[in-house]
Amino acid sequence: MPYGIVWADANPLIHCKRIPYPDDSTLEKDSAMVNVGVHVSIAGSLDQAVDRAKAKGCDLFQIFSRNPRGWGFRPLSDEDCSLFDEKIRSSRLLPVDHMPYLPNLASPKEEVYEKSVATLTAELVRCGQLRISYLVTHLGHHLGDGIAGGRKRVIAAINTGLAESDNDVMLLLENTAGEKNSMGSTFEHIRSIMDGLSEPARAGICFDTCHAFAAGYGMRTDEGIQDTLQQLDEVIGIKAIKIVHLNDSKGDQGSGLDRHEHIGMGAIGEEGFRRILHHPVLRALPLICETPVDTRRDDEGNIRKVRELAL
Repeated sequence: MPYGIVWADANPLIHCKRIPYPDDSTLEKDSAMVNVGVHVSIAGSLDQAVDRAKAKGCDLFQIFSRNPRGWGFRPLSDEDCSLFDEKIRSSRLLPVDHMPYLPNLASPKEEVYEKSVATLTAELVRCGQLRISYLVTHLGHHLGDGIAGGRKRVIAAINTGLAESDNDVMLLLENTAGEKNSMGSTFEHIRSIMDGLSEPARAGICFDTCHAFAAGYGMRTDEGIQDTLQQLDEVIGIKAIKIVHLNDSKGDQGSGLDRHEHIGMGAIGEEGFRRILHHPVLRALPLICETPVDTRRDDEGNIRKVRELAL
């Protein structure tokens, strides 16, 4: 399948600007042709996340819709939803939600698993209330119980969550970095989970560049990027990618290290990201940086670097 083509239905960017790319020969080298954003805080109220994203110069943004470090959460009020929706409509930004840290959809521990399934269901419902199209989830860790058991639990958890959320929110399965006992570090793992889903149309992929690289996929060279996307297309289908987590990696290729780095400052490097951002499929997708904020660079700095490398 030719990667010079970007399909018109690849991403339903309801709010965010969408620029089609017919083929490599007509691809203009213009930084306005990438849609990029970062993860922002909801401190104070959910609608303030939209203000923060606008201030940082985002085209889209990612949030946790609730405290990501606890199991409990406050239900959304009508005012929460209306204020958020009003600001999204006026800003034309694309919001993306991310599952909290504690859930483990592959856990063999009954209490943790039950809480994880309940959290997934609640997050899908919250996305529907907030009119957020995408919820990103990690696939969890089987804790030594084996991939087969982990796969069975992940499939059951997702099927429950989708069945109990009466909306059309799409759940995006994020590839992992190949850390011990993790689920989803290969495209084949993800495909095997997707094959078990009762509502496959409500499942897609969030492709993380750091995680793919750490899991052993090539992301530094044109050949490596092409081979990685070819594998993904053959196993899952390239149109399944709806969001890209654009992160550099502290670890080298195949390290299994899930540690994000500033764009161009890690093992993928500036040249690697220049190649990523000039690939016609990847540059046409919504890009979210989950990079550090420190004395070397902030969120705005990583957004500027992405746009610079996309020129």
